[in-house]
Amino acid sequence: MRADRLLSLLLLLQNRGRMTAPRLAAELEVSVRTVYRDIEALGAAGVPVRAERGPEGGYRLLEGYRTRLTGLTDAEAGSLVLAGLPGPAGDLGLGPVLASAQLKMEAALPGEPAERARRVRERFHLDAPAWFRDADPVPFLEPIARAVWERRVLRTRYRRWRGEVHRDLGPLGLVLKGGIWYLVALADDAVRTYRVSRFLAVAETGGEFARPAGFDLAAYWTESSRRMEAATRRGTARLRLSPRGRKLLPMQFGAAGARALADAGPPDADGWVEVELSVESEAVATGDLLRLGVEAEVLGPGGLRRAVAAAVAVLADRYAGDSPPHETEQSHP
Repeated sequence: MRADRLLSLLLLLQNRGRMTAPRLAAELEVSVRTVYRDIEALGAAGVPVRAERGPEGGYRLLEGYRTRLTGLTDAEAGSLVLAGLPGPAGDLGLGPVLASAQLKMEAALPGEPAERARRVRERFHLDAPAWFRDADPVPFLEPIARAVWERRVLRTRYRRWRGEVHRDLGPLGLVLKGGIWYLVALADDAVRTYRVSRFLAVAETGGEFARPAGFDLAAYWTESSRRMEAATRRGTARLRLSPRGRKLLPMQFGAAGARALADAGPPDADGWVEVELSVESEAVATGDLLRLGVEAEVLGPGGLRRAVAAAVAVLADRYAGDSPPHETEQSHP
């Protein structure tokens, strides 16, 4: 491990120029004292590292010195596909590997392409999880990722809506969708999708499995997503929206809301419009539409309108009083 760290230290100085010991320590995730020892080791190995004192000081390589020890390991080369997703790379246990791969790639590039790569990294950052929602706990993500890479059969315990299930899975790939990790796996000779946070236990069996010939993870996910949306968006709700409701609809319902607005009728004198919105089951749609509050009115179908009205009546009754019925006044001395 120390040899890897020394190479990373050398590449940092080559790629970024002068760096202070605290900055190097932060990059390498070691102590400043360890950086001092590693600098001495590089010097003893003949690497011309120069120490410069003062406020603008630090360590740098002698002008013109470059190393060509930039060969990527298999793991580093494989990690580069996640170069724009440092968070997910860390979730998969590839954070240090990715950092090392990026340093080696920069060191291998000539001047202008290397500088351009650094500018891209400094100016663009992808953050996968959505706002206002904590990421799923995924304690088994690393062993699952390892099994995906090594084609190892996993013995799992998984929590479904209808209860727990025990299955041996052939993990084909991992997908990050809206900040949520999914496992695509072979189960009983069928390809299925599992939410990683719902695994209760995961263990390797020691056996390997054969990937289906020609299996394309991206193509499978695209088709699976299309089928899922078609299965869940089973109904159409007719709504009347206020001007503010028209702004809320795409925020709450995404592409479905935007499509509904694109086909909306003309606004009335008060700016309200009628739209037709693709919705899920009546129970799910009721909760979703209540999020629009007083900025929307459900016109149909009749069952959905009655369901929303019933939910509103329950809420009105619940909030009818000035304070909760179980609240008691505090006594004061």
